[in-house]
Amino acid sequence: MFCRKLRGFGMNPVIGIMLLIAAFVGLSVYLFSKTEFAAHILALLALILVSKLSERTRNDFLKLSFNNRAYRKLRLIENSSAALPFIAVLCARQSFAAAVILMFLALLMATVSFRSNFHLTVPTPFYRKPFEFTVGFRKTWFLFLLAYFLTFMALSVSNFNLGILALLLIFLTILSFYSAPENEFYVWSFSDTPRGFLLRKVRTALWYATLSAAPIFVSLAVFFFNQIEMLLLFQSAGYIYLVAMVLGKYAAYPREMSLPQGIVLGISLMFPPILIVVIPMFYLQSVRRLSDILV
Repeated sequence: MFCRKLRGFGMNPVIGIMLLIAAFVGLSVYLFSKTEFAAHILALLALILVSKLSERTRNDFLKLSFNNRAYRKLRLIENSSAALPFIAVLCARQSFAAAVILMFLALLMATVSFRSNFHLTVPTPFYRKPFEFTVGFRKTWFLFLLAYFLTFMALSVSNFNLGILALLLIFLTILSFYSAPENEFYVWSFSDTPRGFLLRKVRTALWYATLSAAPIFVSLAVFFFNQIEMLLLFQSAGYIYLVAMVLGKYAAYPREMSLPQGIVLGISLMFPPILIVVIPMFYLQSVRRLSDILV
């Protein structure tokens, strides 16, 4: 399924997987260079990923499709494969205890399936203007908790870089909200011009991003006031990339962003000045795309 999605995105699956591995290794190295809790964070992320494979509805389907022996074998392979990249990084960084515990828990979770019957509605300020933040937050709420936990640890150990990592996690999570296009009906229902619609979307994205990042930004500003210039720089960069992502989404609408657009955004991460050209280009493309829907 993952390979099919890469092909639909216009990318060779082999190249896509290689890029994914390179990004994972690069982010892991960066994480270990910034905080002494990197091993714990990686292990936690791995367990979150593995837990998704233990969802009861999914496992009930697998039990209907395979006999008991094949099912158990498949679940062990799934969980060990999902945890293996994290274990490899932990071993490379000589965090052997974390690697062993992670492997044990991953294999143990292959023997269970669960579905929570407890439904909790988390109050958020996002309900007034759906679609991206309402849907995105429901899927990634645990990443917000992780970011706020990293902020708490940053303040506890006086590690400004760890706090910046938490801020980046918030913005990267928010950027992912704009990777999938909504149904055309939700765009058509706006009685607005393409320019007015885009302005509304950008304004909403910036406001909700500010609310999401506020606990981190305020905490770091108070405890690391001597680093306020660097903090403002990262916050501003997050805003700029968010604007580019919103415009990039509608530059390809109603389809998902194409491979060339993804490459352009990727290059802008490595060379931010290119955004001076990218943002106006995406804006003009978005206006043309939306002019067929908004009248």
